[in-house]
Amino acid sequence: MATPLRHDWTRAEVLALFDLPLPELIFRAQSVHRERFDPAEVQVSTLLSIKTGGCPEDCAYCPQAARYDTGLKPHKLLSVEEVTARAAAAKAAGATRFCMGAAWRAPKDRDIDKVVELVRAVRALGLETCATLGMLTPEQALRLKEAGLAYYNHNLDTAPEYYGEIIHTREYEDRLRTLEHVRAAGLKTCCGGIVGMGESREQRAGLLQTLANLPEHPQSVPINRLVQVPGTPLHGTAELDPIEFVRTIAVARILMPASMVRLSAGRASMSDELQALCFAAGANSIFYGEKLLTTGNPDTEKDLALFARLGLRPMPQVEEEQVVHARITTDDSVAA
Repeated sequence: MATPLRHDWTRAEVLALFDLPLPELIFRAQSVHRERFDPAEVQVSTLLSIKTGGCPEDCAYCPQAARYDTGLKPHKLLSVEEVTARAAAAKAAGATRFCMGAAWRAPKDRDIDKVVELVRAVRALGLETCATLGMLTPEQALRLKEAGLAYYNHNLDTAPEYYGEIIHTREYEDRLRTLEHVRAAGLKTCCGGIVGMGESREQRAGLLQTLANLPEHPQSVPINRLVQVPGTPLHGTAELDPIEFVRTIAVARILMPASMVRLSAGRASMSDELQALCFAAGANSIFYGEKLLTTGNPDTEKDLALFARLGLRPMPQVEEEQVVHARITTDDSVAA
């Protein structure tokens, strides 16, 4: 019987998981993982920045904020032809989900008109679609759903009590409100955060607690490891201990058993061994390709070589109405 989904985790319970000896924590996470997923499968997504730079927000980690001098060259919204070509290439490389990111605080309705065209074009290729565009109104969320968008990404970034140390131009409640609009429209949510921004373990626990106690667990939970970009306020922050990152992945898996837990930003600086530990701790999704919006990512060939070494394979795309709860029954000896 699968572990039931909970939405009432206390901070003390989450911290107790973080405090477990690492072998015990990974064992518990892997046990939960195998109840709902094949431990040898990893869902593969590709992320494209469709509109880069010029963002008015002051997120301390972000090179796309207009107020920081990071050397980033802004570009306007890409054309349907450009996005379709990139999506086709991603599909040919094995991606099943194509995510589109635009550096807006909140898109205008005329921006949504253009994104709707992009969503329809990418769906026509047979790919799942995801978008991250900033804060949405209920009407905008509905329009994206009607266009065929499957997922909307809107990260919480960090714990509620640490949020004010990272961002001042948007409130935590603004993020929660957009998630409400997205869920009400019938879209699946992709929602996680960033670790290694100088937060404490308790604050990392607070991020995961908040995610797990949402009315519905995000279907995808990206765990980003801070990429330090010169010119941003967080450049020079002490790097998060790799084992602490593995603990974060494992706790996320235990708290949100049915979610895809995704290794997101920061993979370019992760060793193969660290990534292998993360897969063993319950991560089962990655971003695939050379870039994540504006920061580096391992290239496709390197990822495929790592998959081969670990005996992993890309997860096949499932129909939208299916539940991704495949449990391995014929080869339980395979370790992820």
